Amino acid sequence: MNTPDNSPAFDRLFEAVASRGPVCVGLDTTVEYLPPRVRESYASPAEAILAYNSALIEATADYAACFKVQIAYYEELGLAGLRAYAETLRLVRSKGIVVIADIKRGDIADTASRYARAHLEGEFEADCVTLNPYMGLDSIEPWLAVAERRGKGLFALVRTSNPGMRDFEALELAKGGHVYDEVAQRVAGLSDRGRGRHGYGALGAVLGCTERQEAASLRQRLRGVFVLIPGYGAQGGAAEDAALLLDRHDGLGNGGVVNASRSILKAWSAAGLDPALTGLEEAAEAARAAACTMRDDLAAACAPGGAAK
Repeated sequence: MNTPDNSPAFDRLFEAVASRGPVCVGLDTTVEYLPPRVRESYASPAEAILAYNSALIEATADYAACFKVQIAYYEELGLAGLRAYAETLRLVRSKGIVVIADIKRGDIADTASRYARAHLEGEFEADCVTLNPYMGLDSIEPWLAVAERRGKGLFALVRTSNPGMRDFEALELAKGGHVYDEVAQRVAGLSDRGRGRHGYGALGAVLGCTERQEAASLRQRLRGVFVLIPGYGAQGGAAEDAALLLDRHDGLGNGGVVNASRSILKAWSAAGLDPALTGLEEAAEAARAAACTMRDDLAAACAPGGAAK
């Protein structure tokens, strides 16, 4: 078993991307995504999900810079689900791979400090977390204090990939620009804190890839900020869209990771495998193939002369 590295999380992510590419495998796992044969092999949904996660982690680790675990899929199962969540985090970290806890917390003051301790140390310890900064910078500061001390990474929502982002994030400001432009500016200002050997601070940004022109323009204002890129695959974003949001290092895309969840979790179904006959091994192999294809597509889009220019 690997011992988790205590160097800054975004240094580790940068090096993982350089080695394996920018794929982030999203373990937003629900029993509805599992083959019926797998579901029926376990006494509870939480046990089935944990077994599935374990198989997919093993199968895709060679192609994943990191894994992202969305806590809501585990919270809905109560205490058993949270045990599966904690064990999933532990499994990823035990392999020396960065794990992102997708928790989107956004409270302030002492409450934020408590959340930070809950998710950056202890039973739910992750290497990075997602945060919602729309209550203000005082919802970020308590997390930064813990992150800098613990070598963790934070991803603040800036411009998300859902259609509803236009309800608030994309509202125009009287001084010009949009709400998300202002958030990007504030995030960039705080990203100087805790810079590691590859130039990234402890505060990164979530930047969806579903609106190519807007997102690419916004990325220019987030230079030196590590980004988590949702929207790829099932949400409609293509490799070319995601690649525009990656920095260029020696002709390769880095400075961010591109998340895919359903397209990997449900790869067995997309591959046309028989639901009645598909077990863990077959589902994991389909996930591995999907992660490999995603990595190769992103590499082609980022390469000199590729679609992302």
